[in-house]
Order: sequence, then C-alpha cells, then structure tokens
Amino acid sequence: MIVIYGNFLLGEIGKGCCSALRGMGCFVFVTEIDPICALQACMEGYRVVRLEEIIKQVDIVVTASGSKFTITRDSLDKMKNGAIVCNMGHSNTEIDISFLREPSSSDLHVEHVRNNVDHVIWPNGKRIVLIAEGRIMNLCCSSVPSFVISITAVTQALALIELYNAPTNRYKCDVYLLPKKMDEYVASLHLPAFDAHLTELSDEQCKYLGINKAGPFKPNYYRY
Repeated sequence: MIVIYGNFLLGEIGKGCCSALRGMGCFVFVTEIDPICALQACMEGYRVVRLEEIIKQVDIVVTASGSKFTITRDSLDKMKNGAIVCNMGHSNTEIDISFLREPSSSDLHVEHVRNNVDHVIWPNGKRIVLIAEGRIMNLCCSSVPSFVISITAVTQALALIELYNAPTNRYKCDVYLLPKKMDEYVASLHLPAFDAHLTELSDEQCKYLGINKAGPFKPNYYRY
C-alpha cells in the first residue's frame, strides 16, 4: 500500500505518481486539502484519506505537496518497520529530517546503505528507508529510467541543432516552447521500443479535423 501525500496532489506530479504506481500494482491512497482535487481522485478510483488514518499501514509514503513539513518525526515514528519515505514534490523541505541533526534525536541512528538510500534506525530496531535524504527523488540520476533519459536527451539534442541551424536573430535571449512537431518526432522515435503502431488519418479526416497528415496533431496549448 502506498500513500501519496499532497496538499495539491492532483496536479501533474501527483497524478503522474498515482498513475505510475497503480500501473505497477500498488494500492494507492491519496491525501488532499482541495475538495475538487479530492473528488477527482475519488472519481479516478483512489481512496482519499487523512495521513493519520493510514500512516501505520502503508509501505511507501510519497510526498508531492509543494509545501513544507508534510512528513515529520511524529509521522516517521508511527510508520511500520521497513516503510519507504520519498519526495517527488518541492525542494527538500517536504520531509522534515532536521531532527536527525538535533541532540534530542540521539536515540536514532542513520545508516548509509548506498547512494541516495539511508536507513533511519529506532532504538527498538525499526528501520525507515529514506530516499535521497528527503530531496526530490526524480532529480537523482539513479532513480530515472534510461528510457526517460533518452527522451529528454534526444529532445535537448534536437533543440541544440535547431539553435545552431537557425538564421541569426530568429531566437532572442528568451524562453521558447519547442515546436510541437519536434516533440512528436521525438515521441515517434521511441515508439518502436514498445512495438507501437500509429494509426494514419485519411485525407478526408485530416480535412475535417483541420490538421496535416504528418502533424502537428495538437495545438501548442494542449496539455497531455
């Protein structure tokens, strides 16, 4: 069982975490402060709870709140042996581990297991697995699948090629969206890894939809 802890959970990060974890067979609980986002979670099949209702049972806690101190010493005290705690949200303040540096926490012992993995050990032998010292987990290279890195790297490489080949003064010192066509090209390069086969529109369908058969298929403002 996994709880996704989020003050604003059903944003892009929280939704992505929930979807990925459920896809791997996890039973996902959601915490939420916004009634609209909570209703969205319920409609998508997640159980919305308060953290204190479920903290003693869950195997993994993932924070995606955009806030601070969503997980505290009290939260960790209540978690079961072997539970995993990690942050996918905001900075390194969502999981408050400052107490580990305080004299009052001398009863706890931190054992470094490997890069980005530590065990916080209680006097009774209970261990909590802390990932990346509470920092943003998806920015630790060891947690990012090589396939995802490939998509990102190819996109960056094509952007650099575009900048190099572009006429002088086409791009000023500013932030630009990558052309939708470029994003679609990167996606198409990676589809064979899944043995995926795209459907092709007929000329009549393209005319009806007002798009080119070769793309782009969505406007720039479209959010996937």
